[in-house]
Amino acid sequence: MSVTTAPFKIFSGTNSRYLAEKICKSLGCSLGNMKIEHFSDGEFSVSYEESIRGQYIYLIQSTFPNSDNLMELLLMIDAAKRASAYKIIAVIPYFGWARQDRKDKPRVSIGAKLIADMLSVAGVDRIITMDLHADQIQGFFDVPVDHLYASTIFVPYIKSLQLDNLVIGSPDVGGTKRAGSYAKHLDVPMVLGHKTREKANVVSEMRIIGDVNGKDVIIVDDMADTAGTLCKAANLIMETGANSVRAIVSHGVMSGNAIENIMDSALTEIAFTDSIPFDCSRCSKVKILTIADMFADTIYRVQEHKSISEQYLL
Repeated sequence: MSVTTAPFKIFSGTNSRYLAEKICKSLGCSLGNMKIEHFSDGEFSVSYEESIRGQYIYLIQSTFPNSDNLMELLLMIDAAKRASAYKIIAVIPYFGWARQDRKDKPRVSIGAKLIADMLSVAGVDRIITMDLHADQIQGFFDVPVDHLYASTIFVPYIKSLQLDNLVIGSPDVGGTKRAGSYAKHLDVPMVLGHKTREKANVVSEMRIIGDVNGKDVIIVDDMADTAGTLCKAANLIMETGANSVRAIVSHGVMSGNAIENIMDSALTEIAFTDSIPFDCSRCSKVKILTIADMFADTIYRVQEHKSISEQYLL
C-alpha cells in the first residue's frame, strides 16, 4: 500500500514507535520527526521538528504504562493543534482505563469518560482504536471513533491451527458477546466461565458452563493483565476433560506475576497482538501477531474517505 498524494504525516509517542514504524512501512511513508524532551523532575515537553500546517496528523500512541504515555499523547495533540494541523487523529491501539466504564459501586470515578474528555479538550478530531473493553466507550467521545477488531487478525490464525474439535470459550460473562461472535463466525460451540471476585485481579470462584470434554478450546479475551482469570479458566477447562486449551488476547498488558501465571497454567499457547510491546523471550508460551497492516489500511481508508467496515471479519 502506498499513499503519496494525501497531505498527511504520522508521528509516534516514545513507547509506540515500534508499531508506528511497522505502520509506516506498510503505508510506504516515513515516520515524522518529533522531539520529546525530558526534564530531571520527570516533566517532559513535545515539539514537532517539521511543518505540519494544514495537514492530517496521525499520532500513534497506546496508553501503557498508563500515565506517562497518556500525558505524552495529550501534549502531542496540543502541540499539533498549536502548529495549525488541519486534522488530528489519535491512533490508540490499546485504550487504557477502559475497564472504568461505569459506576459499579458508590463514589468511584468513570475513568474512561474522563480520558475521553481530556482527549477532546486537548483538540483531537478523531480516534482510531481497537477492541475496547466495553463498546459503549465510543459514546463517551464527541468526535468520530473508528473501533477496529482484532478478529481480523485472530480468525485467520485460528483457522491455521486446523483444530478438529474446536470450541470457543469466554473466561467470564462480560466476554460472552465477543466469544459468541467468534463461535458464530467459525460455526463452532461456545463455553463460558462464570466467576466471582474477592477484589480487582483476584478470582475467588469459577465454574465452566458448557461441554469441553475431548475438545480443543480457544479462550477469547480483550486483555491479559495479571492473567489470573484466564489461567484459572484454562486450568479448569483441562480438569473438565478438554484435549487442549489456548488463548487469544487483544492486549497483552502482562502486569504483576502474569508471566508466572501463564507458564504454570494449562495453556498450550497464548496469542497477543502487538498493541502493547512484549518480549516473547520472557515467556515461551506467548505468540505475537501484528496489527500494523490493519491499522495502516484503516489510515489509508480514512485518508481516502472509504469505508473501514469492509475489513471486518465479524
